[in-house]
Amino acid sequence: MSGIRAAARGLVPGPVRRLVAYEVRAAGALGRWVLRRPPHGVGAGDLAARYTEPQTAMMYGLLFVSVIETVVAALLIPWPAVHRALLVLDVYGVLFVLAMHAACVTRPHVVRADGSLRVRYGLLFDLTVPADAVASVRVERRFPEGRLVALSEDGVLDLIVGGQTTVTLELSRPLSFTRPLGARARARTLRFQVDDPRALVTALRRSALP
Repeated sequence: MSGIRAAARGLVPGPVRRLVAYEVRAAGALGRWVLRRPPHGVGAGDLAARYTEPQTAMMYGLLFVSVIETVVAALLIPWPAVHRALLVLDVYGVLFVLAMHAACVTRPHVVRADGSLRVRYGLLFDLTVPADAVASVRVERRFPEGRLVALSEDGVLDLIVGGQTTVTLELSRPLSFTRPLGARARARTLRFQVDDPRALVTALRRSALP
């Protein structure tokens, strides 16, 4: 079995393997969301902090556009085979968008009882900050420009959701993290989105700071 796995890894490019693994895990997140299971990775005494509010309207807007495109294509294109192909693509697109959003909803940030903080964005980003690495934390709403994960030259990491961040976390030492495509980097300051930033900041100060 190990030989088969090694051969498969040699034949299938790394990005393809990551994409397949992501889609499998996303399907699991969608199932967890639909079945209303408890959030992933949240234990007794932990605080789950959602971050999806700024992107929710955009996600449902994308779904609405996908449905409209499907209807319009059915009315304008006269070939049934093309209809079926477009329908499959549109259904896949709708499920993909829903799975992305479900992964974010079911994987919130987590302030753990031991004072550590887990900062996440669905299946694309996951960084645990130990309690002794927390130097300070504050509510600070910012509107940075850039991609989902943006790292400045001086080590400031912005995890942007809906064009904003609401919490700034200063670290006592740089921490390594993995970018969505697999590259490694280090950050000394984290800025990320939380729907209720005051609750997270209060909980983290209480558990991690003297």
